[in-house]
Amino acid sequence: MDWLPQLDRCDDLKQLRDICLRCRRCGLRENVRGVVFGEGDPQAKIMFVGEAPGADEDRLGRPFIGAAGQLLDKILAAAGFEREKVYITNIAKCRPPGNRVPKKEEAEACFPYLIRQIELIQPRLLVCLGTLATQYLIYREAKVTVVRGQVFEKGGIKIIPTYHPAALLRDASKKKVVWQDFQQIKKLFDQIG
Repeated sequence: MDWLPQLDRCDDLKQLRDICLRCRRCGLRENVRGVVFGEGDPQAKIMFVGEAPGADEDRLGRPFIGAAGQLLDKILAAAGFEREKVYITNIAKCRPPGNRVPKKEEAEACFPYLIRQIELIQPRLLVCLGTLATQYLIYREAKVTVVRGQVFEKGGIKIIPTYHPAALLRDASKKKVVWQDFQQIKKLFDQIG
């Protein structure tokens, strides 16, 4: 399948999702229930990008609904965001075995789908949740521990990296800095109107 030209011809998220559902560009699709494409407002001004679906997400086909997703929902609400008015997705659209971080070839296989999602949604603000999203959306050697909370800009889109909610579940000491990041995210969001 000559899939890259198909991505360019996608006029909406439904078409892109249909192509993504047929994807076999890496081995991840062989061992999952389905593709977790993303969800939210297709005209959202803010987009949250994580690493990959977990077991709950794979089972239900929705991003960020497990323990990390429940924490993200609480953070979003506390910062003044409604989940239905943002867009949430991941770098990888299929769950890696054991919830491991996607391998380079897996992330590379899915990255064009994310780029097309961004092109179709046209957010003004991207939030990278974790290192993998930070490396793919800002620069490949980036470490979220070093660049979190900083504002970057690419193609007229502001990009802010922060810790993945799963990191907060493992290390509660990160909650304070993530809250600071989300206050900054909300301030920037309000400025872009």
